[in-house]
Amino acid sequence: MTTTQNTQLGKTGVLLVNLGTPDSPNTPDVRKYLRQFLMDGRVLDVPYIARWALVNLIIAPFRAPKSAKIYKELWTEKGSPLKHFGYRAEELLKQRLDPDQYVVRLAMRYQNPSIDIALDEFKTMGLSKIIVVPFFPQYASASSGSVYEEVMRQMTTWQVIPEMRFVSTFHSHPKFIQCIVDNARAEMAKHDYDYFLFSYHGIPERQILKGDCNKDVCKLGSCCDTLHAQNQLCYRAQCFETTRHVVKALNIPEGKYITSFQSRLGSTPWIKPYTDDIIKTLPAQGLNNVLAFSPSFVADCLETTIEVGDEYKELFEENGGKHWQLVESLNDNPLWIDLLEELVLGEQKNVLQEVD
Repeated sequence: MTTTQNTQLGKTGVLLVNLGTPDSPNTPDVRKYLRQFLMDGRVLDVPYIARWALVNLIIAPFRAPKSAKIYKELWTEKGSPLKHFGYRAEELLKQRLDPDQYVVRLAMRYQNPSIDIALDEFKTMGLSKIIVVPFFPQYASASSGSVYEEVMRQMTTWQVIPEMRFVSTFHSHPKFIQCIVDNARAEMAKHDYDYFLFSYHGIPERQILKGDCNKDVCKLGSCCDTLHAQNQLCYRAQCFETTRHVVKALNIPEGKYITSFQSRLGSTPWIKPYTDDIIKTLPAQGLNNVLAFSPSFVADCLETTIEVGDEYKELFEENGGKHWQLVESLNDNPLWIDLLEELVLGEQKNVLQEVD
């Protein structure tokens, strides 16, 4: 028997969640953002007392003024690009979904619009189910995992909890790959490139090792050359898998590309290779025209526009490189909205199939 959706039941809530951004590029707001972000035990996974001291006595006081200057470079007349494109995605997805069946809200894991406010609104709506879509293509405990934990923590006070569905990853989804490929081809039509660099946000090696439940799979090396049951939710392995899909679609030959990791913090080992170290070596190898990708981000932000787009460009040129170009993020690309729609409707189809 085939069961269709009963329109008399409650709607489905769709919660879109990105990492977050300061409310303004001013030092007090940046400091507030850094404190909330880095006090998350999944982000800075050290004992609470050590984390509190490190964040509140060292990082936030001294890093906030420097970060504020960089945020001012990033800020536009529309505010934070990450938040602006988040709202754009929310609005465009609303236009795709039936308003009689779905309600869509954007939230940030840190700062505003907050997860708790979005969930408080959902709580009053009599929803039948909630679908949570983290804006992180590759799963990591410090990103998607943190979103899941915060959503569940907020909902522990609910007397009635509707059906919950979490989108885990879309690192190799055809529309995600196609959007990156289309943006890359637009740049490749303007210039000839002799090398392609895929820079993903880094995380400490210990976080990868913690995720190896069997304690014998992760070697932080060639174990990421394929994706299989034992490493399917490994962040590093998923990053390499994304690269493989894009490389195949663009027909980039072996030896003409590399996967690397950026934005490390502190002195403990982070997953390798490090993007900045790789960049320094490229011009000496005669690789002077580089197209750079940031496939762990779906919207322009500090780590893409400033770090990869500006700072790495400067580093490349300082070492003799000639042309450096960053591929645009997904932002409000129609394919990105297609992907979000498919993720939501795909979850809904799964529900209907279960009752067939």
